[in-house]
Amino acid sequence: MRGVGVFEFGAPDVLQVFDLPEVHAGPGEVRVRVHAAAVNPTDLSLRIGARAETLRMIPPPYVPGMDAAGVLDLCGFSRFAVSGAGADEWLRGLVTGALPKIGRIGLVYFADARGRIVTEMSVTRLAEDRYNLITAATAQSHDFEWLERHLPAGSAISIEDRTEDDGTLILAGPRSRDILGAICAADLSQPWLSHQEAEIAGKGVRLLRVSFTGELGWEIHAAVADMGAVFDALWAAGQPRGLKPFGMYALDSLRLEKGYRTWKGDLSTDYTMLQGGLERFVRLDKAQDFPGKAALMSEKQQGVAKRFATLIVAAGDCDAPYMSTIWKSGEVVGETTSGAWGYRVGASIALAMVRADCAAPGTELEVEIYGRRHKATVQPDRPLWDPENARLKA
Repeated sequence: MRGVGVFEFGAPDVLQVFDLPEVHAGPGEVRVRVHAAAVNPTDLSLRIGARAETLRMIPPPYVPGMDAAGVLDLCGFSRFAVSGAGADEWLRGLVTGALPKIGRIGLVYFADARGRIVTEMSVTRLAEDRYNLITAATAQSHDFEWLERHLPAGSAISIEDRTEDDGTLILAGPRSRDILGAICAADLSQPWLSHQEAEIAGKGVRLLRVSFTGELGWEIHAAVADMGAVFDALWAAGQPRGLKPFGMYALDSLRLEKGYRTWKGDLSTDYTMLQGGLERFVRLDKAQDFPGKAALMSEKQQGVAKRFATLIVAAGDCDAPYMSTIWKSGEVVGETTSGAWGYRVGASIALAMVRADCAAPGTELEVEIYGRRHKATVQPDRPLWDPENARLKA
């Protein structure tokens, strides 16, 4: 994806500091086209002498949800195939909540003995005792070791690391169904959180009806060796329908507008499941004694000390980076876990962990960004973009 940045400069000779293509100068400004994948569009400054100028990105019109559809080659998933007699009951005893039914997809969490968030995985259930687990790229060794360590001795359960075998294309946007329907015979009327096998360009794929963008979309999973042919077919079908590529910084912006968490930022052992606002993924009444169950029951009875919150920040030129200090009435009351500009909602967003008494919607706080405090307001506990998920489930 390409973006357009606008720099305000007085002297025309500043063009010489850029070694970038497609540079265009206008009255009082320099327009520079840059690859958005190479820069953070909301946190880049250039120092000219003693003066720092900040790059302000003009949002491209083809970010999914703003136009037709977008495609992202997301190879950065860790993937584990779990199968064997007893796999169902074993997983139920590890996750804090429920497992999806056969043919469905679910999000599951693993906690430690203190109820803290160990990791998050999406589960595609293929059969009674056969699952595909997908987790963050950086969690490959961490999560595989966690699963292996909890296998019972002599178990018939198999865990296969398929991280290097398969790849994923993210297709999202209001025209994604039209594009996908042009290249495969799958039943694209199947609901959100379903999955099915299909064929694209003569290659076997698995279509997951999920979307981290918060828009109508699918994850297209296929063998790495087949991904080139699958992408070419998707790209060709998408051109007359407005398909454009997008990158990870765009995806980060889109997921923040939905309040979606990421591992080791918003989700980590710094916080318990209840502090992380993940109560709907915790089943304290289920029979299995999963790790952290007793600790979470105790925390629920005693009261949760910290709460996850979404903030809108009057951030100025820079959005809140990870671990920005949050203040209220001169006291430190929390920290941000991630932040970026939300192009669909037109605001700077921060996900945060704050003291429980500061988490009520409408609470006024301050976020310290690079030494300066900026006003922030706690938002209601729902997505900023499409809070009813109508677009996601279209």
